[in-house]
Amino acid sequence: MRSPRTLEVWKLGTVNYLKSLKLQDKLVSERKAHQIPDTLLSLQHPPTYTLGKRRTDHNLLIPESELTKIGAELHYTQRGGDITFHGPHQAILYPIISLRSIGFGARNYVETLERTMIEFASIYGVKARAGNKCETGVWVGDRKIGAIGVRISSGITSHGLAFNIDPDLKYFEHIVPCGIADKEVTSLRRETDTLLPSEEVIHEQLVSCLAKAFSYDDVVWKEDPSVILDTQDEE
Repeated sequence: MRSPRTLEVWKLGTVNYLKSLKLQDKLVSERKAHQIPDTLLSLQHPPTYTLGKRRTDHNLLIPESELTKIGAELHYTQRGGDITFHGPHQAILYPIISLRSIGFGARNYVETLERTMIEFASIYGVKARAGNKCETGVWVGDRKIGAIGVRISSGITSHGLAFNIDPDLKYFEHIVPCGIADKEVTSLRRETDTLLPSEEVIHEQLVSCLAKAFSYDDVVWKEDPSVILDTQDEE
């Protein structure tokens, strides 16, 4: 019989992308040292394009010098995957969890992130699916609604998933999303006839789907983002 597993969830609101990277690095180190339990960051970013470690700059369709004119930033990361967009009205989850402690390999981990978003979409009557071969993320028909890009270091995860609630989809016109040409991007708002609740409720529902998918027995909600963000600033 396994011991009960706890997931600690930090609700952070809107966080600058570089600040979130620094925070993830800190938490990964602490998780490796067994100083913290499995942890989940629930947040949004200001308009931001990110590239994975493959550095596929050609999938950014406008000059970097033009990004400031549309109010967006560009950042290079060590996650897997291709270019993607993060912005307001998009639910982002960054799990900092030990795959060894839950007996997961990398493939099973990514598939469980996909199942998390598929289950969440079903709450609103949206039939989502995992991508076909060479298609990452989660799709509604041929329209992408959720992206996945992860990093695993010594069995500890970072980065994660992004689910489109109601972002400004025009930002996706400036990239080849996740390196897959000729595919549309969509959102929960576009795909459901259901009246959506507040984004706080939506984030909580998505977190609950993840906790269930990974078989956590207990979810501990952390409501004060200043505790974790201010500690980071002091270092």
